[in-house]
Amino acid sequence: MVLLPVSSGRPSVQSQDSSWELLSLPKTRLFGTDGIRGRVGELLTAPLALQVGFWAGQVLRAESHSKGVVILGQDSRNSSDMLAMALSAGLTAAGLEVWNLGLCPTPTVAYLTSKTEALGGVMISASHNPPEDNGIKFFGKDGTKLSKDVQSQIESALRGEADRAVESSAHWGRHYHRPELIDHYLQSLQDPLLPSVNLTGMKVVLDLAWGAAAQVAPLVFQQMGAEVICLHDRADGDRINVHCGSTHLEPLRAAVLEHNADLGFAFDGDADRVMAIDAQGRAVDGDYILYFWGQALRQAGQLPENLIISTVMANLGFERAWQQLGGTLIRTDVGDQYVHAEMIRKGAMLGGEQSGHILCPHYGVSGDGLLTALHLSALVLRSGLSLSQLMDQSFQTYPQILKNVRVEDRDRRLNWQQDAGLQRAIAQAESTMGDQGRILVRASGTEPVIRVMVEAATFDLTHHCTDNLVLAVQQYAAH
Repeated sequence: MVLLPVSSGRPSVQSQDSSWELLSLPKTRLFGTDGIRGRVGELLTAPLALQVGFWAGQVLRAESHSKGVVILGQDSRNSSDMLAMALSAGLTAAGLEVWNLGLCPTPTVAYLTSKTEALGGVMISASHNPPEDNGIKFFGKDGTKLSKDVQSQIESALRGEADRAVESSAHWGRHYHRPELIDHYLQSLQDPLLPSVNLTGMKVVLDLAWGAAAQVAPLVFQQMGAEVICLHDRADGDRINVHCGSTHLEPLRAAVLEHNADLGFAFDGDADRVMAIDAQGRAVDGDYILYFWGQALRQAGQLPENLIISTVMANLGFERAWQQLGGTLIRTDVGDQYVHAEMIRKGAMLGGEQSGHILCPHYGVSGDGLLTALHLSALVLRSGLSLSQLMDQSFQTYPQILKNVRVEDRDRRLNWQQDAGLQRAIAQAESTMGDQGRILVRASGTEPVIRVMVEAATFDLTHHCTDNLVLAVQQYAAH
């Protein structure tokens, strides 16, 4: 699909432009596991977004021989307009053309970047984070997240560490509003399912989290024939993700039970992940979605080596159930970029995270909550069973507790492994558990928190070890 309008002129090479002065940046790495993310007004400012846009434009142009277009999208946060305009100013100053989609799910940017002649895409969003945060997430021309190498080039240029000449142009890039392109993405979601899948008779509750899916998810489900009941279905930057969406399932659970719905789906702020609720009010997380979708793909002969890629967060109950079916589960570090990299290395066609970020190259180039929700609905329809019946026939999870301890100091948060007291607490917990469970402590790459995950054969053991580890992290954070 080629959707290119007027192209901008080709820039000439000049020496370093002194107008691009260095900003004061944190000592730790700017790009995390999901782009640049942080508190707006602190880490994320308009001057930073301007610089990021300019230097990203320089690097992307040098890396690619495709047309000089970048596709830009944003979620509903109040700060997204400001960051999108500053970022666009930097990109156009670098001689690139910007196609601004406006409000849209992150996967929309990934899809359109992969299907046009764009050299990259960028999404303004902090995903499931609270309203005061935001982020800048880049995609390469194939629609996948920008490689660490290219991110490092951009960051080195931002810090003035790279010997990179500035390419400028007498013909500056242009900014175009292209919301009509979102229709191509929506059609791509339905095409693989039509005409065999018709959701008529299925009652579905959608929690849109006041975010990026508010305008598109109800439309697609209705077009597929479903009866749709919506929660938090306006774009509201003050309330995005607040006590709703994929990280707060209680409103969705209550609505599914109240309306006697077949199932419900909760998206996060940028709709690249989804969690489900069955008719009995039970949470259907990414582990269950991978299990169900893996079975369907295996039966269709579309799952090479019966292999699923997940992360260290995947529940032991899921892993052992999949192994009993003759499948293999490979774990990676937390983060869909690590899952994606391992999928490429192993030739896998299904992977994802317990949090509901699912990757299936058969149907999409990136994690896509709306795509996943549609395919899970189709899977339920084709099975002839309800989602509740599928859950009853699946597996029992091991008791698992995940606690977040807020650590505002970025350097302290990212260097927690150097603390001897924390290491002793972890070693003691592991000794207590023996072979009856596992522990994972890590600094989040997307939020100012240290995450503590404990999984064990019994609730008592899980709670005991979790409480001790959370206390140790809180003491570390307080120093």
